[in-house]
Amino acid sequence: MTLDMRMVELETRQAFQDDAIQALNDVVVEQSRVIERLQLQIAELIKRHEEMVGQYGSEGEEAPPPHY
Repeated sequence: MTLDMRMVELETRQAFQDDAIQALNDVVVEQSRVIERLQLQIAELIKRHEEMVGQYGSEGEEAPPPHY
């Protein structure tokens, strides 16, 4: 294998690796956005749950059965 062939092979590998790294980075960025949205949704659900518990009483407190 000549030096020129080796250089072409290395440059080709580097180009494919650069593409792979960029694709992986794009996936990481998108996953980060999804995680951030999910965290906001969970925080909103926790807030709603706490409001409902405050409004209707704690989870352990139940109204007495109707026959009392």
